[in-house]
Amino acid sequence: MSELAPRGDIVLVVDDSPEALGFLTRALEEAGVTVLVSTSGEAALSVVEKLVPDVVLMDAVMPGLDGFETCRRLKASARLAHVPVIFMTALTETEHVVHALESGGVDYLTKPIDLEELAARMRVHLANARRAQSARVALDAAGRHLMAFSASGAVHWATPQASRLLDAAGAGENLRALLGKRVREWLAARDVASIAGGEVMLQPDGQEELQLVCLGIIGPDEHLFRLVARGERNQEETLRQHFGLTLRESEVLLWIARGKSNRDIAEVLGLSPRTVNKHLEQIYIKLGVENRASAAVKAMHVLA
Repeated sequence: MSELAPRGDIVLVVDDSPEALGFLTRALEEAGVTVLVSTSGEAALSVVEKLVPDVVLMDAVMPGLDGFETCRRLKASARLAHVPVIFMTALTETEHVVHALESGGVDYLTKPIDLEELAARMRVHLANARRAQSARVALDAAGRHLMAFSASGAVHWATPQASRLLDAAGAGENLRALLGKRVREWLAARDVASIAGGEVMLQPDGQEELQLVCLGIIGPDEHLFRLVARGERNQEETLRQHFGLTLRESEVLLWIARGKSNRDIAEVLGLSPRTVNKHLEQIYIKLGVENRASAAVKAMHVLA
């Protein structure tokens, strides 16, 4: 049998069947994988509060909290959203497969489980999850306030900086749900080809104003947004009005004033470095300067 997953990985197996748990646990442990087991959805949610697994093997049909609802609750957490969930069940009807995928699962295996097939699928989904997580870690390190939503308004993931900005604005569960609702309504009212650069407004009573700026689609049903607080948007608007800039030019200038390189700005705004250079050429003309240092000085003077 081929190796199920890289040695040292942590796999959470959720199944109410002792026989299934025993079978999978033995196979995984023989492959050098660390195995956590839960016999119910409720127990699985308790486990992930203490430790984040690399992959979850989830039985679909269990008493109490079934696998579908358990998966939805796992995916609602930003710290767990990247963890691939592979469903295991004897149900083979199309509606069950769709249900599994809609609840956040990445794959679906029918019982009895074929270990070779399980091994292949686990390797693929672990590799995909690690690539995506590596990109998010890079974004986190750069301090970007980014969130990815599904068309239904569910949060696929959020950078820690975005979560902290929401917390600073007093964003409890009700506000986060409202944010998802606004995103769902905004996406439903727009053509996919024209969403990049659009803004979703959120002005909760007594809260700091928040906005989401759409950066585009980055994956299947994964829409990337930049979270902006009122102060940052006001700075961009101040620069735009003072120098007669476009919205995008004001964003580029604000990041220039913060000392970011063209490559950093390209990544933050979802542009190519060449496009950033073209925006800079126009910014220099409008500001009457010849280089980025002079542009940064002029911008900071206006914002002071």
